[in-house]
Amino acid sequence: MISEDKQKIKICLVDDSFEARWNNFVTKHPRASHCHLFAWKKVILDTYNQPAYYFCAQRNDLLVGVLPLIHIKSPIFSSSLVSMPYLSYGGALVQEREAERLLMDAAVDLAGKLKVKLVDLRDKPFNNLEISTSELMEHEKVRMVKSLPDSGVKLLNSFPSKLRSQIKRPLKAGMTFSIGGREFVDAFYDVFKVNMRDLGSPVHSKLFFKKIFEHFTDKARIGIVKYNKIIVAAGVIISYKGEVEIPWASSLRQYNRFSPNMLLYSSLLEYCCDQKMDIFDFGRSTPGEGTYKFKKQWGSKPEPLAWQALHVEKNQNRKKYKDSSNKDKMQPFIRLWQKLPVSVATTVGPLVRGGISN
Repeated sequence: MISEDKQKIKICLVDDSFEARWNNFVTKHPRASHCHLFAWKKVILDTYNQPAYYFCAQRNDLLVGVLPLIHIKSPIFSSSLVSMPYLSYGGALVQEREAERLLMDAAVDLAGKLKVKLVDLRDKPFNNLEISTSELMEHEKVRMVKSLPDSGVKLLNSFPSKLRSQIKRPLKAGMTFSIGGREFVDAFYDVFKVNMRDLGSPVHSKLFFKKIFEHFTDKARIGIVKYNKIIVAAGVIISYKGEVEIPWASSLRQYNRFSPNMLLYSSLLEYCCDQKMDIFDFGRSTPGEGTYKFKKQWGSKPEPLAWQALHVEKNQNRKKYKDSSNKDKMQPFIRLWQKLPVSVATTVGPLVRGGISN
């Protein structure tokens, strides 16, 4: 037990034996995402050996709140406590404000003991209200979401003619789409590792994706696009409670003239409609950038992410999240990484990537 208040709310660290109770609470909570599920603790620990601290709030043995935290340790970057790293969402799920306050106190207390200066909380948006362009540009990160009709045919018919023409381009070139599970991990990774090198970004370990499909067998799928038997685009989707997120997608640049990404996304959207999913989450973007515009063309709407930071060394104040990655300072590193052979980038990348929380 970490603390106890006058209302008898107890904050406890839980181990793997608590998984069933934890997931039951998460499943019933309206703001929960797949990122809150207990299995992510195992995926991250098994892949990168980053310590996990899963807090729960209980009153008289009744669960009233949970907060998953991962201690991201890196020999290069500053350490932090993150809920949840490598993902877009996390933060505390509570049934009352007092439980949230106590969970935040526990997180800050833990950060002090670990000598960590930042607790990074990645909450989902608090509402679905549309915002003006001027308001949108004030936000560093948004998620792009689209409500889905109940069939793929209705979805395709809803697209404007220009978008439908773009979708037909890869089909006319002879590209094909397939969807599957863990048997497609190698195919996905063959595209993903090249794309990440081209972007100048350290790649996740292949083990990371294997562990995802080990623990999320019924929720994760992979879509692939082939051209002359070559995998030219691929993406991972994860479904939970009627929402589908695409956290990772890549394509090979030399085939961009055929627009394989258009076939990948249109086919995944159509598949999700036929699976009776309600929402397609294109993932986080920066307003105005290329990925934001790509996602917007599908009819998705931006929702500002409710990411927050607890700065332990600054009187433990909760502040609006600000992206701490300095893109200008990172440019020399990015250019250097882009020059690495794919084999070298794939070997070294996971050693660095585990210490990067985004």
